[in-house]
Amino acid sequence: MSEEREPRERDAGRPEPELRPEVPAAPEAGDTPGARSAAAAREASGEPPVAAPAGSEPGEPAEPPADGRTRLKAAVWPLRVSRGQLVVALLLFALGLALAIQVRSTNDHSELRGARQEDLVRILDELDGKQQRLQSERTQLEQSLAQLENSSNQAKEAQEQTRKKAAELGVLAGTEKATGPGIVLTIDDPQGQVKADMLLDTLQELRAAGAEAIQINDVRVVAGTYFTDNSSGGGVQIDGKSVSQPFRFTVVGNPQDLAPALNIPGGVVRSLENHQARATIVQQQKVLVDALATPKPLQYGKPAAK
Repeated sequence: MSEEREPRERDAGRPEPELRPEVPAAPEAGDTPGARSAAAAREASGEPPVAAPAGSEPGEPAEPPADGRTRLKAAVWPLRVSRGQLVVALLLFALGLALAIQVRSTNDHSELRGARQEDLVRILDELDGKQQRLQSERTQLEQSLAQLENSSNQAKEAQEQTRKKAAELGVLAGTEKATGPGIVLTIDDPQGQVKADMLLDTLQELRAAGAEAIQINDVRVVAGTYFTDNSSGGGVQIDGKSVSQPFRFTVVGNPQDLAPALNIPGGVVRSLENHQARATIVQQQKVLVDALATPKPLQYGKPAAK
């Protein structure tokens, strides 16, 4: 009893220790109530415990799970675009641009839907006026085109007529070849009795009968053609060129008029026969007068003013 009293007396002389509230220790990773309940559920169902993430040490807090935005950002960046994806993107961009243009054009036409009736009437009047002006301009242009075509046709016709007239004048002047129906008159003169005046008479008969182009041997007969007797060795000169027999007249004209004109009684054929010459006339559907004359410049005559 005395021994028990002594310790109590010794403890009474000491100060009593200060009482402090106990602070609960920080829960370890995975030691939260939810984690403990999940672990208890796994143990009850017989599932194995979930292993800690790789690289984490025991006692270290686990990283919070990534949310949807973080996963989307990680999937999008950095960009990994293939060639097919780029082509598809370009096609989609072009399609969107075309649709935008079409919608804009449709909206432009849709502006008239909200216009007033007076505005619509005014717009229709303006369109009618423009249509009338365009129709008038079209009519004027068509008339101008017709005039130009007529002028062009007239100019072409005038040029054609001018060329035709120049060719006809060339035939008469002896500067152009001539072809057509006619006759070939051949005069044989074995005795040499045919003189220049007889050839001139024959030429005059042919001209009077309607001859349009005449060639004697290789000399073209024109308005200024002249005949002379060759005094030195006989024969005839035409425009200064010696022409020997047989004398051959190539004549373009109507054969039915030329041949009878030479065979009339007392005409050229009878006169040549009287001088012991023989005349042969052959009618042809096409003769060629190809000898050309060299025109001489006029010394005195000039075109008279109209």
